[in-house]
Amino acid sequence: MKVRNIFLKHVFISISGFLILGQLTIFPCTVAVVSGKATPDGRPLMWKNRDTSGLDNKMIYIKGEKYDFIGLIDARDKKPENIWAGINTQGFAIMNSASEDLAEEPTGMINNGRFMKRALSECANVSDFEDLLNRTNGNRNVGANFGVIDAEGNACFYETSNSTFKKFDAKDPEVAPQGYIIRTNYAFSAPVKNGGGGYIRFERASRLFQEASAEERLDYKFILQEAARDLVNEKLNSFPLTDPKVYDSSSPVHIHTDDTINRNSTASVALFHGVSDPKKAYLATMWILLGQPVCSVAVPLWANAASVPRVLSGPETAPLNDFARALVSYIYPDKRGHLNRYMNISRLIHYGGEGVLSRLLKIENQVFAETEIKLKEWEKKKPAEQDIVDFEEKMAAGVYKALKSSFPDIKIPD
Repeated sequence: MKVRNIFLKHVFISISGFLILGQLTIFPCTVAVVSGKATPDGRPLMWKNRDTSGLDNKMIYIKGEKYDFIGLIDARDKKPENIWAGINTQGFAIMNSASEDLAEEPTGMINNGRFMKRALSECANVSDFEDLLNRTNGNRNVGANFGVIDAEGNACFYETSNSTFKKFDAKDPEVAPQGYIIRTNYAFSAPVKNGGGGYIRFERASRLFQEASAEERLDYKFILQEAARDLVNEKLNSFPLTDPKVYDSSSPVHIHTDDTINRNSTASVALFHGVSDPKKAYLATMWILLGQPVCSVAVPLWANAASVPRVLSGPETAPLNDFARALVSYIYPDKRGHLNRYMNISRLIHYGGEGVLSRLLKIENQVFAETEIKLKEWEKKKPAEQDIVDFEEKMAAGVYKALKSSFPDIKIPD
């Protein structure tokens, strides 16, 4: 009887952990931190492709205990306790990838999002974050690769469990000889060396970053437009965009996107373009792309605006996210069971004769150009809060309008 009770106890714990993790929609992510020594402009970068079953993502502004911040949330969280990527007014930014091999118990990742919300509220820099980690050892219930950058130019990963953490500094030549660190969903410091997941995505992201680094173009544009939208599965010898002429729209070709960086479950992309001078913390930019990367456009945000544009927030869901999801439905037309994981690559390439990606990149490149001009102005003279708000609104509203104009037959469901 005692053995049976112990067995039932373990079953209950396992089921409870599964249910809790399921409610938190913990899925794989692809993430990276890049030191300023590896970027053309000397500014650090941090990237997260967020994969989750909760595909309605939006942005929110929160007044924190010490510092105010903007963050990425699940739209269904009416009183959000979890932040999945964000940046505060001090230029401190954080994101994560879940790492099951760091979880010390079945519910060992339950506080990943809560912990990031706390860090954004309390931490001005990497030193503050390390202090928070030390103070919470044994009492945080997380299992994650936390990426952080700050206005001092730091870019680090912390492989973190409930009771331990290990730092990986992108500035350390022994840890990151090329100046960047990539993670998916396993930890290099975990006791179980074959645990976690995301090995194929890790290999692909590593190859892309290595090539970009060698060509001295490891910048925010490369990450947003190439790495985040990548559809290659090297294990299957699948390179779907290399010869688009073979994909005749009259004879559709599909690709499976479970193991590509741009996945069927990718709900958003957060790209942080940091600074290396605390006096310029207001220039630290969060590029947010709501929706699957090949179906949306990145928009710039700043924590010092003390607000978020309507098309990125919305009272229920974010209009920009709604549009991206409608476009996703177009390129993933088969909704039967697991067939919803197969992208119609012919539709992606041939939409309107020009293709989906070509239309998206035209809009995005215009946003990049206008933002770079504005940042040069702001670097010379710190902008007023309203100036930042107005520019954010202009960019976000312009993107939404351009998307609806470029894809006139894509309708958002009521």
